[in-house]
Amino acid sequence: MASQLTQIFQTVDTDIRQAAKCLRDGGLIAFPTETVYGLGANAIDDTAIAMIYDAKGRPKFNPLIVHFASLSELKAHVDWNNAAEDLAQAFWPGPLTLVLQKNVDSPISPLVSAGLDTLAVRLPAHPLAQQFLKAAGVPVAAPSANRSGKMSPTSAAHVHAGLQGRIAGILDGGDCKVGLESTILDLSTGSANLLRHGGVPLEDIEALLGREVGKTQTVPQQIKAPGQLASHYAPRAKLRLNAADVSTGECYLGFGQMECDLNLSSSGDLIEAAANLFRHLHALDAFYPKPIAVAPIPNTGLGRAINDRLRRAAAPRPTS
Repeated sequence: MASQLTQIFQTVDTDIRQAAKCLRDGGLIAFPTETVYGLGANAIDDTAIAMIYDAKGRPKFNPLIVHFASLSELKAHVDWNNAAEDLAQAFWPGPLTLVLQKNVDSPISPLVSAGLDTLAVRLPAHPLAQQFLKAAGVPVAAPSANRSGKMSPTSAAHVHAGLQGRIAGILDGGDCKVGLESTILDLSTGSANLLRHGGVPLEDIEALLGREVGKTQTVPQQIKAPGQLASHYAPRAKLRLNAADVSTGECYLGFGQMECDLNLSSSGDLIEAAANLFRHLHALDAFYPKPIAVAPIPNTGLGRAINDRLRRAAAPRPTS
């Protein structure tokens, strides 16, 4: 794609309005959410959505999540149900995405859903994201603001390093608090099925619903939501997971009390570890081609989402 000047927008009202107008007029704007930075486009504009796939090098069978400023706006585009209402009241705004049947009269571009009759939707909690979405005045489709398959960005600098010259602008809101993408739950079939672990732990969802949530296979035959590809979130360096110690020539990403190059959380706090995951992977990848050994992470709560990202990051990379 042709190179363009990527403008950095600050958190002042004039910049937010300018960035929102640019998006509304068809430009791509990266903006912070509590999870990671999203690459936003007007979800009603077919050309703008096609530009997302082009800028990211994203497979066009991989659907996008649509972000809304309010629940009332969101409900106009999907077939709402009681489970969705319960989850929305408990976890929105926040790091949860719901997949629901798309209303037949919704003007959202069919490219967003990659030909499916469902729509992935959420209300982000980040105050700057809320300001930006309100100023935009349109539904905003926004996958993570990185090249497809690469590490997710948790700062404006990460976005700039990966997409400079490919997008119109970046709204700089500092570091993302959660640091992992949203949990994705499919409610489109009358039951609840987990499509991706994320910022809302599975245990919290099951406690709210009062029942066990179904699980999709790790790599489903049909991609229904982001984050389901076998190889994803990958640094350049090779990863070695569940490493109890470090080998010569490796960087060591630790967890808990240990000697290491960077520690996700020396106190063993999974919330802190999730927030640091992509930030620390970006930092250690600067020493490429040194491999990265990663200490074991407990597979409970947010640890499930951390381990999901690490497994996909360590998976064999697709060849071009």
